[in-house]
Amino acid sequence: MHMADALISPVVGGTMWVATIGVAAYSIKKVKNDIDEKKVPLMGVMGAFVFAAQMINFSIPGTGSSGHLGGGLLLAILLGPYAGFLTMASILTIQCLFFADGGLLALGCNIFNLGFYTCFLAYPLIYKRITNKGYSKKRIFSAAMISAIIGLQLGAFSVVIETLLSGKTELPFSSFVLLMQPIHLAIGVVEGIVVTSIVSFVWKMRPELIENTNLGQPIGNISIKKVIISFAIMTLVVGGVLSWFASANPDGLEWAMFKSSGKEELQATTSIHKTMEEIQDKTAILPDYNFKATEAVNAESTDVNVSEEAWPSVSAGTSISGFVGGILTLILASIIGFMLSIFKKKTKVERVK
Repeated sequence: MHMADALISPVVGGTMWVATIGVAAYSIKKVKNDIDEKKVPLMGVMGAFVFAAQMINFSIPGTGSSGHLGGGLLLAILLGPYAGFLTMASILTIQCLFFADGGLLALGCNIFNLGFYTCFLAYPLIYKRITNKGYSKKRIFSAAMISAIIGLQLGAFSVVIETLLSGKTELPFSSFVLLMQPIHLAIGVVEGIVVTSIVSFVWKMRPELIENTNLGQPIGNISIKKVIISFAIMTLVVGGVLSWFASANPDGLEWAMFKSSGKEELQATTSIHKTMEEIQDKTAILPDYNFKATEAVNAESTDVNVSEEAWPSVSAGTSISGFVGGILTLILASIIGFMLSIFKKKTKVERVK
């Protein structure tokens, strides 16, 4: 559900940038006052894990489409809504700048669609209300499933509204929404299962981490070293190896676009769009999670329909992208958490004085 720049107008893109910056500023203020220092490394490793997990597209049977983990709900459950949103913003920023996944003008839209609805609506209004009655495997499943579905439905509908307000007549509202919502319902079910599995795994290992976060309380004196190491190992495996097995089918957004307009991509129309594209071309070191030379060859092969892409796509470029992206996300999310913890300490010292 990563939107390209061509899907939105500069006005809509700019508006969503402002809205996202506002939510990020509010999150920074909240985290600065309440951050648990033990969660700083967890922010980094969870960001890296979700980055790697988003590289794996899974096929939706009978549709010719695919989907991938959003990750916003998982981040909110383990980190809390504010740190979760900031971590999601870090992930999508790295993806946009260094891997050309999602447009630069559309970055505000993508962060809002994938982060806001899950962290600030689905998590507090659905997930927490179910789990506040007590944690159990059944409650984790029902809370994660319903929250994942609702969060993705809201995000998918937001994409439709953003294209409508941008005046994209190639994507008629009625047909586009009737394609976007059902396909993201299927993706939401898979996400609910994945989130249930991961949260159950962490809850069994360190229940205090899940339960205290749910209550907005510090982790306490428990060690989360095993949790961090587990996610670090999973990140390496998912980003370095399992990413080879990602479905080659278009994702839910591309599929809905093709069914509505006959195109999986729209062309940029304004000078702002072209400027953003030029900037992204310069910053993207591994576009589409591969080496630039490889991408150029793949593009030529696609143009002349030489051959179908092999599956699994065993590629050094994909593995390196998983490692590099995971490391960059880990660094950025950790820096954000570390800086906020420093600000918190300074604030405490000033209050004492």
